[in-house]
Amino acid sequence: MRKKLLESSVLFISVVKWLFLASCVGVIVGLSTTVFLKALEGAIGIASGYKYYFLLLPVSFLLSTLIIKYLAPDAKGHGTEKVIEAVHKRSGKINILVVPVKLVATVITIASGGSAGKEGPCAQIGAGLSSMLADIFRFDDNDRKKLVICGISAGFSTVFGTPIAGAIFGVEVLFVGGLMYEVLLPSFVAGIVGHQVSSALGVSYFHGPLNFIPDFSSVYFIRVCLSGIFFGLCSLIFVEMLRFFGWLNKKINWSDLYKAVLGGTVLIILAFVFSTRYLGLGLDTIKTALEGGDVPMAAFLLKMLSTSVTLGFGGSGGIVTPIFFVGAASGNAFASVFGLSRDIFAAIGMVSLLAGAANTPISASIMAVELFGPQVGPYAAVACVISFLMTGHRSVYPSQVLAIIKSSSFTGAKKGKEMRDIEDVEVEIRDKSVTGGILKGLEKMKKDKEQR
Repeated sequence: MRKKLLESSVLFISVVKWLFLASCVGVIVGLSTTVFLKALEGAIGIASGYKYYFLLLPVSFLLSTLIIKYLAPDAKGHGTEKVIEAVHKRSGKINILVVPVKLVATVITIASGGSAGKEGPCAQIGAGLSSMLADIFRFDDNDRKKLVICGISAGFSTVFGTPIAGAIFGVEVLFVGGLMYEVLLPSFVAGIVGHQVSSALGVSYFHGPLNFIPDFSSVYFIRVCLSGIFFGLCSLIFVEMLRFFGWLNKKINWSDLYKAVLGGTVLIILAFVFSTRYLGLGLDTIKTALEGGDVPMAAFLLKMLSTSVTLGFGGSGGIVTPIFFVGAASGNAFASVFGLSRDIFAAIGMVSLLAGAANTPISASIMAVELFGPQVGPYAAVACVISFLMTGHRSVYPSQVLAIIKSSSFTGAKKGKEMRDIEDVEVEIRDKSVTGGILKGLEKMKKDKEQR
């Protein structure tokens, strides 16, 4: 009895401790991300007053590259990736200079038309401040890591107004197919508190419930499954495009400063040839898609291209907002081709791309409910899981650690590896598998045909 009482007492103290710490993180991250979001909104408002604001892209990419290179190299890229790397390799230790540098570099990039998101910087700002808090209280590596994960969750929750999905995202994004249950409580608390603080300070969100009447027919369900396959393939293309432009950057034997100017110039050309629709955050296009409006069929591919150029050649910002754009636009295109409800499939596509590209099907499914209402949830969840599987062993976050293998037929993908280290995944056909049976059947049909 005494041991049970002692066990309960220790757990009670731990719960109280993390309720307090996570609340502190939520308040700090809520305040800091609100400052960032307001600064970004103001900068975008000023820039949008000029018709050819995007002509400053080469200069803004150059400034962003200079600031990051000489003040905080860890602020390079799309934010969340560097935080994941810090959690896995440095127990969450993050240079505090990352916070102001990431804020300034991202505002410069997006306001001038760089195709990037605002959630990555919020996650990195939240993680950086959480790491500083851990230093102040002299936490050990384990507690520091937990606190930094709380910062990721709070940052994601505040930027999209999804406290539950944000909390799960911070825990789920670290591993492919694994959850750190010991961080669930503080992540939930940090996400909820951060969202409440940012909302109270005037941060607004663009989502709302969809006018959706469930249709439980088998035909509709099959269409949802097919859309999940399509969104998974879109996720795969996006990841590979980002990887290609990262590879191209390394192959070009120029200074980073020259490559930044090149990236900005390419985006200017894209804007003149196609449209400014694919620059910046792209929230207007996301909103149009979710309202069932007309979006160009190739919009999702052009957004992939502009984002890959931005993040591959000197721009700073997140990746999730572009993922939302690609998802909503591809869902709109899928529905247009098959004569379906464009708003419904834009919503399903938006979360399914997140599930596939970031390997976060659980948080993406919950986000569907938080953003669009519970009626669309079951369909979105099915599409999210299918998209997650179809993307394979790829990710927009190369530092993610593989906790599951998506099929027992794969060799070369080993648990515990980072996604960047999984280069060649070979397929080993088992005799009693469905794939093996299909191949045997095809081979038999071929032999029968030859005999005839």
